[in-house]
Amino acid sequence: MSSFVVLGAQWGDEGKGKITDYLAEKAHVVVRFQGGNNAGHTVEVEDKQYKLHLIPSGILYDNKVNIIGNGVVVDPEALLSEINYLEGLGVSITPEKLIISDRAHVIMPYHKVLDALKEKARGANSIGTTGKGIGPCYTDKFERCGIRICDLINKDVLKEKLQENLTLKNKYITKVYDGEALDFDTIYNQYVEYAEKVKPFVKDVSVILNEEIKEDNSILFEGAQGMLLDIDYGTYPFVTSSNTTAGGVSSGAGIGPNKVNEVIGITKAYTTRVGKGPFPTELEDETGEWIRTQGHEYGVTTGRARRCGWLDIVIVNTSVRVSGLTSLVITKIDTLAGLDKIKMCVGYEFEGKVIDYFPASLEDLAKCKPIYEEFEGWGEEIKNAKTFDELPENAKKYLNRIEELTGVEISIVSIGPKRSETIEVKRNK
Repeated sequence: MSSFVVLGAQWGDEGKGKITDYLAEKAHVVVRFQGGNNAGHTVEVEDKQYKLHLIPSGILYDNKVNIIGNGVVVDPEALLSEINYLEGLGVSITPEKLIISDRAHVIMPYHKVLDALKEKARGANSIGTTGKGIGPCYTDKFERCGIRICDLINKDVLKEKLQENLTLKNKYITKVYDGEALDFDTIYNQYVEYAEKVKPFVKDVSVILNEEIKEDNSILFEGAQGMLLDIDYGTYPFVTSSNTTAGGVSSGAGIGPNKVNEVIGITKAYTTRVGKGPFPTELEDETGEWIRTQGHEYGVTTGRARRCGWLDIVIVNTSVRVSGLTSLVITKIDTLAGLDKIKMCVGYEFEGKVIDYFPASLEDLAKCKPIYEEFEGWGEEIKNAKTFDELPENAKKYLNRIEELTGVEISIVSIGPKRSETIEVKRNK
């Protein structure tokens, strides 16, 4: 059996939740390896809709092991709330189905307070964070003062680390940002209570995953956000605080890179992003608004309207190069149904030259002008397709061009939010 990664090849919101849920049927284990509850996945199964933030999408199957890896930052309050939410929808959550790494770092109340205060202090230069405390938690992780899950479930260690951290954090909160100090006893008592509820799910994830690999069980590694939000290769500083690339799997889950067999990149048939940051193909006109309305482009976690634009192959090819994509999944091609003309960015014009890469400098990126190819549109009949051959001819031309420009085969085309609205591309080889 193989181990494979499913990740976003754009700025997130590509439909990873649905595709992970669909592919999870073929996996024994589903693993989140980075990010936190700043990410949101929506999965529709039959007549029910599930909104997931921390828990892997495989949780909707009764026979899958779902793992939150050490690369994830965990807000215990959000985690327990999500467990209650899913159980309220009839989803069983047990220590056999859900495992949390003892090495994952814990989001504390001061992380969320500092997140909000720092963002406010940036003013016009704000990054557009979700305010969930993700960045400050990762900061503490690399500053080597973070509290991990293994610390959370040890009362004495939690007490010592919380006292030390809170003394310093309260100075930042009150003296630098003019905020109100947080109370030690309130936080300690609350997190001791969280620890008792979380403890049954806690294990050494690296050991478990390597045992699963030895037993030849298939593992699906589920990314959050998208490649262009990667801390190193994204549109810095308008990025998340973790590595969203396939390379993040090894450090975020505790397995060797040679254990991953496939890397599947999820790409919308157009492009969206939430919050601030550069967006070369953004449509700030009626077409952009039309795509937003047709695609219901509003954030699962924030509710914010997503910015919409044409498909940017330069971005996708960045994901192909950096994450080593072995196949593509194209989602929301049905959203474009009804447009007479559809464009695709195939390169950038930069200082009189044509480039096919994404510049690191935002100042350079601002000078880039998209170079477009135009395609004839297709109609609503796309929703009736059951196979690739049954897709409208113009839609197939569009998809074939994506393959030509990226050099990567499309393995799945999604024509709607439900599991059943998924076409696996069969090829004669």
